[in-house]
Amino acid sequence: MCSKAALSSSSSSSSSNSSVIADQIGLQLVGPDGYVVTEAGFGADIGLEKFMNIKCRASGLAPDAAVIVATVRALKMHGGGPPVVAGTPLPHAYLSPDVDLVTAGCANLARHIENTRKYEVPVVVAINAFASDSKEELEAVRSAALAAGASAAVVTRHHALGGAGAVDLAQAVVAACSGGGGFKYLYDAELPIKDKIEAIACGTYGASGVSYSPEAEAAIAKFSAMGFDKLPICMAKTQYSFSHDATLKGAPSGYVLPIRDVRASVGAGFLYPLVGNMMTMPGLPTRPCFYDIDIDPETGRILGLS
Repeated sequence: MCSKAALSSSSSSSSSNSSVIADQIGLQLVGPDGYVVTEAGFGADIGLEKFMNIKCRASGLAPDAAVIVATVRALKMHGGGPPVVAGTPLPHAYLSPDVDLVTAGCANLARHIENTRKYEVPVVVAINAFASDSKEELEAVRSAALAAGASAAVVTRHHALGGAGAVDLAQAVVAACSGGGGFKYLYDAELPIKDKIEAIACGTYGASGVSYSPEAEAAIAKFSAMGFDKLPICMAKTQYSFSHDATLKGAPSGYVLPIRDVRASVGAGFLYPLVGNMMTMPGLPTRPCFYDIDIDPETGRILGLS
């Protein structure tokens, strides 16, 4: 790859990658000395894993660095903070200093850093600061990130200060991209389907093993017989935990990951196991809805949204 590229992923944990075409356009526009930051989706367990093992295989591109975004509030939740209920005030624990709670939650960030480093790219942690964060809490996150193997951990204030609040982060990313290093996949796509699933479950999620329902076993046998067993794996899993259980925060390990079913997106080029009770999103219509959306020039009313 002629230009430096960094990918960004959130440590708070559905994952969405920008298109290969978008990345290629970006690389062409910045030239050989430029930098492209591309979205890898939420979490090193979902977004980054799919980016590395599926998208990078398809594009032939590889990132020179990875940026993991963390916040004190999210890490407090992973440290045992109270649940946040939509439409209600944020619990006091997230608005008042509590270094111990943050430190406990840093186990989640450490796991994300560990997972990312398995692809042999340097990791920069962007610590997005809120007005309620104390200096001690931010320092606890920074120290934990460096101890876990991040090449840099930088407090960012671009929400409050605009671009000036992210200059230090940009400089850290440039330094990380200039450090050289290699890139490797988590698994060989030629491996059997179960081996690839288990590489993700045990190597990324922290599971001790994987269980398969009769439906999953039948699907794996069918896809193997059809010659689709060499496709990479796109796990359908909750984004709220490393495990299949959204209530398990922090960095759970030692559990058995249940695979309910395995389905194929042959055109897209991957198999997608359904983890636990995870549901998939509905498919998009053949005719995009935007064709039927318009503006009434006289009233300014938007048409076609109902």
